Amino acid sequence: MTVRNRFRKRWQAYVLLYPGLLGVLLFFVLPFFVILYHSLVENNFSLAFVGLQNYRDLLQNEAFRLATRNTVRFSAIAVPLTVGVALPVALALHCRLPARGWLRSILLSPLMVPSASVLLVWQLLFDQSGAMNQLLSLFSLPPVAWLRTTGFDCAVVVLLFLWKNLGYNVLLFSAALSHVPTAPLEAARIDGAGAWRRFWYIQWRYLIPTALFVTVLTLANSFKIFREVYLLTGDYPGEGLYMLQHFMNNMFRTLDYQRLSAATAVMTLVITLVLALLLWLEERFGREVEE
Repeated sequence: MTVRNRFRKRWQAYVLLYPGLLGVLLFFVLPFFVILYHSLVENNFSLAFVGLQNYRDLLQNEAFRLATRNTVRFSAIAVPLTVGVALPVALALHCRLPARGWLRSILLSPLMVPSASVLLVWQLLFDQSGAMNQLLSLFSLPPVAWLRTTGFDCAVVVLLFLWKNLGYNVLLFSAALSHVPTAPLEAARIDGAGAWRRFWYIQWRYLIPTALFVTVLTLANSFKIFREVYLLTGDYPGEGLYMLQHFMNNMFRTLDYQRLSAATAVMTLVITLVLALLLWLEERFGREVEE
């Protein structure tokens, strides 16, 4: 390939990339720098530079602390649980269970059902006069305010998150299991290795990159739980379900752009660092598997 042809192909590639790059710069990068600017000024009228004062006020705000604790607690419970349940289910489906096609369809059904319909079912189950309290009444137990009681409220949302995301994670793990080489597994089986040893020393080695990728996706989805919580509890959830998105939504309603901008910058920084760590681990273990 001549230098002229190489330059032409590279120029064509740049031309095709420019529209997407321009969109990212216009709708993501530029607004983020505007947010950073507003987080460093006093208000939108005087625009007096105050440095990190808005960040100090934010970290001392009790509502922000509560929202942060609830969001971290939810992600710390929901993400490992969803990933940890998806892997055994994928392994079970990989063992040629009877009617596994139907089981996969059932697991993937939440992805095809509108969120409003799913939440309506959850409200019917966990409402004050819902099915769960009706079940408790059969055993002469008092009704429970599931969405207003500390502990139960988080458990209800975790179950909802698990039900919605389990099928997709199982699908990803199943795809990864289908690409595990069969020769090492057959050799280990002939040598007398049990199912647990075959999984831990062979299959798990090939599943580590997929497990990290699934963790990244699940973590990103856990930060988007605000929609479900908002539709379940409305504008004023209990203390156990007050998430960071609730705090940011309230700051937007009160036009407190400086505190909102500071919260957005902090949240973006933390999520970026966590995702960068997970992606680095995925790349490292993926390279080891390829080698």
